[in-house]
Amino acid sequence: MALARTIHADLFRVFLLTLVSLFAIPAATLVFTEYALHSEDAEFLQGIEKRIASDTRLSAGDKALTAEFYRSHPLSKACSATAPEDRNFHDKVCSPYSMHWQFHWADRAAIWTLVLGAALLAAALVLGALAFANRGLRYASFVAGWRLMTVSSAVEVALQSAMLVWLSFWLTAYFWQSYYVKLIIIAGIAAAVAVFYAIYTLFKKLPFGNEIEGEVVDQADAPRLWERIRQLAARVKTAPPDQIVAGIDTNFFVTEAPCEVGGRTLHGRTLFVSIPLLRVLDQSEADAVLAHELAHLGGGDTRSSAALGPKLLQFDQYTWKMRDGGLSIVAHYLLRLYRMIFAFALARDSREREYKADRVSASLTAAGAIVQSLIKISAYASYRNDVECKLFAQDRQHDGALGIAGFVAAGLPPYASSEAFVETMKTADVPHPYDSHPPLLERMRNVGHHVPESAYGAIVATAPEVSWADDIETAAAIEQRLWSDDEQRFVQNHELSLAYRYEPATEEERAVVLRHFPPAAFALKNGESVEVSHEGLHQSVDGGSTIGWDEVKNLTFQDNTFGDMLVVTHHDKGMLGARTTKVKVGGLGKQKENFKAAVGRYWQRHQIMRAQQQQQASSQS
Repeated sequence: MALARTIHADLFRVFLLTLVSLFAIPAATLVFTEYALHSEDAEFLQGIEKRIASDTRLSAGDKALTAEFYRSHPLSKACSATAPEDRNFHDKVCSPYSMHWQFHWADRAAIWTLVLGAALLAAALVLGALAFANRGLRYASFVAGWRLMTVSSAVEVALQSAMLVWLSFWLTAYFWQSYYVKLIIIAGIAAAVAVFYAIYTLFKKLPFGNEIEGEVVDQADAPRLWERIRQLAARVKTAPPDQIVAGIDTNFFVTEAPCEVGGRTLHGRTLFVSIPLLRVLDQSEADAVLAHELAHLGGGDTRSSAALGPKLLQFDQYTWKMRDGGLSIVAHYLLRLYRMIFAFALARDSREREYKADRVSASLTAAGAIVQSLIKISAYASYRNDVECKLFAQDRQHDGALGIAGFVAAGLPPYASSEAFVETMKTADVPHPYDSHPPLLERMRNVGHHVPESAYGAIVATAPEVSWADDIETAAAIEQRLWSDDEQRFVQNHELSLAYRYEPATEEERAVVLRHFPPAAFALKNGESVEVSHEGLHQSVDGGSTIGWDEVKNLTFQDNTFGDMLVVTHHDKGMLGARTTKVKVGGLGKQKENFKAAVGRYWQRHQIMRAQQQQQASSQS
């Protein structure tokens, strides 16, 4: 229930941000243009009526006719007047690029941009509803939505950017009779960057990667396993996989999407098997899992996923790139909202596919076999994750091989008899790289075979009599290579984590921090320099002074004509509010962005380290 509330809260938040991004700028433009046009109408009409009333050359009837003409022909309507008798009025008031001409077209642009935004929002909801209503329409609806949303979002960025530049001039010019060139230039540059970014990203071919950590198992290396898979495929009434990939991840899956394995691109049907999981599953239990995966192939699940997967990834990449392009963020939340709605449809469909594959597997093997395999896979994945999390949380460096595989294998039976295990299994699901799997209890009900919680531990602790892993001649060598690579990455990531966690308090800790956060020196003008380190900011000017990170409450970089400056806001108060220190950093040149990045990264490291210390202190108290 808590997860559901979080998901609904996220959806509501993204929906509100979508409304703001689609309508804020055009609505503000419309309000401003309507106010200005009506104000001009009222001021002009008041002035013209005074002139008519004071004109002694006009009779009372002529005055009435003239006043009526101007009442029925306000300035705000001049640009839209098309009748022949109004041509002179139109030409005088609405000459190209005049004030009224600009306000007229800005008003129309704002209206049509609001209409476009409303249409796009409606389209996102309708196409999302189609994905829910019909699985056959899901691919077509997403392709249509993908093209519509990406192209239209680029148009939205262009329109709203133009409005923002226009407002940067006219808001100040209209209300204060002056304009600020710097403000217009900043708005213009931001708009140009956003439009270029949106259009460039729209047509740029974004990378698609589907890398699998594993090694191909040839038929000669596992003839009996290959033969068993062919038999199961025949019973499922589908073609067998074109290749089997063995790895150490805690899942089984099939895919028809091209994938990279060891620098080699595989095409066709690929079955991934987990060697560690095969070692804990009896052959009958493994058969149930394999039949389940082959049922996905037979049901067309992998074929639709292969077609849809690359487009989903490219859509996601485009969506998040729109967040990084400044004003292009106006397109980000619409794309994100559509993707969230579509994800709900995919999640529901994923559950239905899993239920169907479970039923197929249960009918071909045994309901008890599929349930026991789910219990074992869930238990192994949960315990391995727990082991790795505890290793990663340790505050000491890991030297040499960790031996995670052996540690998990030896510790799994004792873990299965613990109270923590039973609590975890109540809400357990089976890990999978492509789908959102239903919880274990629901899958039991689906195949009509219930195992009481009290029996989970015995099932997990029972070693298999015969394992398919024993029939893969290369299994041990594959495991050794993959575990070695995996643990090496684990140690490297753990050390990086320690570099963020250490203060440092010892020489050993200092060495770790310095490996990842060495002092970075930046040359300034007049032979001066500034150094960024894990301790703080050190200036060479005035004999050298250091601002420790504990003194920093906030940082602001100011680009000034007479020299750039880093303004440090301290925690304590000064005479006129918060105390600040201005660090002059003129002369950075091309190193400016590197300096900003270094300051942000080292300050972030310090904040993470202090937060970690506070968390440890609160947990110990």
